[in-house]
Amino acid sequence: QVQLVESGGGSVQDGGSLTLSCEASEYVLANQFCVSWFRESPGEDREQVAVTYKDGFIAYAQFAKGRFLVSSDSAKRTLYLHLKSLKPEDTAMYYCAADSCEEWTREGWPNYFGQGTQVTVSA
Repeated sequence: QVQLVESGGGSVQDGGSLTLSCEASEYVLANQFCVSWFRESPGEDREQVAVTYKDGFIAYAQFAKGRFLVSSDSAKRTLYLHLKSLKPEDTAMYYCAADSCEEWTREGWPNYFGQGTQVTVSA
């Protein structure tokens, strides 16, 4: 079973930092799923923040480059998203996503999302 549980969201001021966590089920690791962070702001489409490929390469969205960093701890089955220099426009629900890399490539979108964790940045 694929389970993804995010945590770590909160409210910060402009320029602040947060670290989000996504704990994945053993199934995700055992099947070497691709994992990713997405975010969704009110009235906006869900957009990809970063994706971690099977070989360890991480691709970041343009808005995330230089400010957001993905890391992981396999022993804890946890993916992290370190956010710094946050801006009000970063306010969104942040989601962890996973799927088999082949399925994700074929469909263009992951099939599994966590419940999300809210990040609110005030000016």
